[in-house]
Amino acid sequence: MIPLLETTGLTAFYGDFQALFGIDLAVRPGEVIGLIGANGAGKTTFLRTVTGLLPAAPDAIKFNGQPIGGARAEALVKRGIAMVPEGRKLFPSLSVEENLSLGATVKRDGPWNLQKIFQLFPILEERRKSPATKLSGGQQQMVAIGRALMSNPALLLCDEISLGLAPIVIADVYRALPAIRAAGAAMIVVEQDIAQVMRVADRLYCLREGRVVLEGAAAAMNRHDIAAAYFGAVA
Repeated sequence: MIPLLETTGLTAFYGDFQALFGIDLAVRPGEVIGLIGANGAGKTTFLRTVTGLLPAAPDAIKFNGQPIGGARAEALVKRGIAMVPEGRKLFPSLSVEENLSLGATVKRDGPWNLQKIFQLFPILEERRKSPATKLSGGQQQMVAIGRALMSNPALLLCDEISLGLAPIVIADVYRALPAIRAAGAAMIVVEQDIAQVMRVADRLYCLREGRVVLEGAAAAMNRHDIAAAYFGAVA
């Protein structure tokens, strides 16, 4: 089976500073990948490179078998890649419904529309006319996820979706992920909360200093292996 997304020897730079060193990663259709690692390990840089926000060699990133490295971000959304960015990045001048509707501008076919988003997150229908940034942090995260889903992505990239949220709110957000997967999207979930991501991921990749230092089935991982990969020493 051709991977939905595949990176081969992927590197990334911020000016002269190299942030990624030869990342090999694959996501199969319908699969959930957990991408973990300490702050500064390269997780967000990886997502930024995949989504065209940082340059990459064309063949270093393939989507449905086609080279996409260095493609423009808007072109990648049209192909079926959407990202829920860290910090949500909602438009404060727009309502919840208007923020959601922005995601549909690419007009890709698929299961997601406003009504489906409101079924996934009922509170958003109640607050649909409210300014998006007047919502609670958890509700804003739901808007960010919903906006990405409105583009009907084949691959959803989630960057630190639990960051700054209370545990009960994190549970509400994560409860939506199986429904998103059931609707057909594969996912890469970048997360600091390892226990949380292990509940939803099929496989985990751990980055340290821009390199993959651990990869395998989430069900086969143990705390000892993860701690050693995180910190470079046996816990």
